[in-house]
Amino acid sequence: MIVFPNAKINVGLNITGVRKNGYHDIESVFYPIPLRDVLEVVAADDGVTEMRVGGLPLDGDVNDNSVLKAYRLLKEQYDLPAVKIYLEKVIPSGAGLGGGSSDASFAIKLFNDLFHLCMDIPQMESVAAKVGADCPFFIQNKPAYVTGIGDELQPIEFSLEGVSFLLVKPDDFVSTKEAYSKVSPKKTVLPLSEMVQKPISEWKYNIVNDFESSVFETHPTVKMIKDWMYEQDALYASMSGSGSSVFGFFKREVDAASAFPDMFTFQRTL
Repeated sequence: MIVFPNAKINVGLNITGVRKNGYHDIESVFYPIPLRDVLEVVAADDGVTEMRVGGLPLDGDVNDNSVLKAYRLLKEQYDLPAVKIYLEKVIPSGAGLGGGSSDASFAIKLFNDLFHLCMDIPQMESVAAKVGADCPFFIQNKPAYVTGIGDELQPIEFSLEGVSFLLVKPDDFVSTKEAYSKVSPKKTVLPLSEMVQKPISEWKYNIVNDFESSVFETHPTVKMIKDWMYEQDALYASMSGSGSSVFGFFKREVDAASAFPDMFTFQRTL
C-alpha cells in the first residue's frame, strides 16, 4: 500500500506561554500544502521489520524515524505482522513543514487500513499525539486553528485555493530548541482564527511568526528570502514554524529557481 504524506505551513505562529515542564503554548493556523513524500508498506516475507529511506537526506538513525515509532506504538496494542517500509523524502527536513510528523500520521492511517485495525479518528489522533505534538493534525489533514503545545486542534473554515504559492528552503539548519530559547511569550489581541479571515494582502500588518526576529539575526539568508519575496510583490510572506523554509503568496508565478538556484524551491497554485 502506498500513501503520499504532505507538508503543512504555519500561517502565523505566536508563543503565548511557557508551562512548568518547559513546553511552550502556541497559537497558529496549520494549512496543508501539496508537497508530498512517498510512503510504501508491504508485508515482510522474512518476518523482519525494516525501513529504507531515499530521496532527500535525513539526519539521525533510521531506526529512530517517526514512521517506525508509530509502527511500534501500534504493535503494543495490535498484533501487527512484520513489514518492509519504504520512504521517499521529498519534503525537506528542518524546514518547519512537519514532514516527519506527516509521515508518522499517514503511516498510522495506512496501518489502520492495511491491517483492518478499525481505529476511528480520535483513536488515530491519540496514537499520533504519542509520536509528536503536531502529528494529530495530519490525521484529518484539514486547515486547523492550533493551540496548546500544538496538540489542540479546532477545524477552521479557511481556504487558499487558487493562490499562487512559493516555498524556498535554504541550507540553513535552525535548531528548534534554540529558536524557543530566544522568544518571549506574549498574549495576542485577536485570535489567528479571526485574522486569517481578512484579505491576504492585510496579513503582513497583523500576522507574524514570533520566531522570525531571533532566527533572522543568526540566519540572515532566511530574512533575505522573505525580503526578496516582498520585492516580488508577495501578498504575504513568512517563515514556517521555526524555519528555515519561507513561503509566500502571490498573484502570479515568480522565478524563484533562477533567484535561488542552489536552494530547494517549490511552486504551485493551491
